[in-house]
Amino acid sequence: MVLQDRARATRQSIIAGAAAVFEERGYGNASLTQVSEAAGVTKGALYFHFKSKEDLAREVIDEQHRMARAESEKILAEDRPALATMILMCRMFGLQLLNEPVVKAGIRLTLEASAFDRPVHRPYEDWIAVMEQLTEQGKSEGQIGPAVDPAALARYIVASFTGVQMVSDVLTGRHDVMRRIEDMWEILLMGILHEDFQGDPRALSGLLSSPTGD
Repeated sequence: MVLQDRARATRQSIIAGAAAVFEERGYGNASLTQVSEAAGVTKGALYFHFKSKEDLAREVIDEQHRMARAESEKILAEDRPALATMILMCRMFGLQLLNEPVVKAGIRLTLEASAFDRPVHRPYEDWIAVMEQLTEQGKSEGQIGPAVDPAALARYIVASFTGVQMVSDVLTGRHDVMRRIEDMWEILLMGILHEDFQGDPRALSGLLSSPTGD
């Protein structure tokens, strides 16, 4: 058990070190020597857990996906109206991009997917699927207009979020990413809300800037 715990701790140290290196340098410029130094482990220990740089990069992407999925499941369990849930999921992801090195690295690596032999698009597919289900629910709840195509909206939200955070990263190092995601939702809501919606759209988009998400 002690050896298993030690191996697990070593593996997590390697993933954390890899995230720091990949996030700073990108996949192409990163080396396993840099990762081993950042993780504080020998190259032998690194190769014991990961056979190649691509295997390690894929594990960082998978870990990022697990982290986002775990937080998403918490939000989904709160049983809010679907539209608020969609916005809060974007809030969660934005905060992770600000605060979680593994998430920052995973997103950068996913955007560099052409460097990998096999596709790494599962995180996007999962996120699109959840957004599509929530759009269907939002229509049934009478908040999203009946003419909105759930599949199209889901893809548009994920694509818009991806673009917003990328531009924010380029221009401000993501310092304004939450404000830009809020702008995105303010514009989206004008086009998707049901004509009989009785609430305040600004209160919905304002969930992004709320300290607690309430």
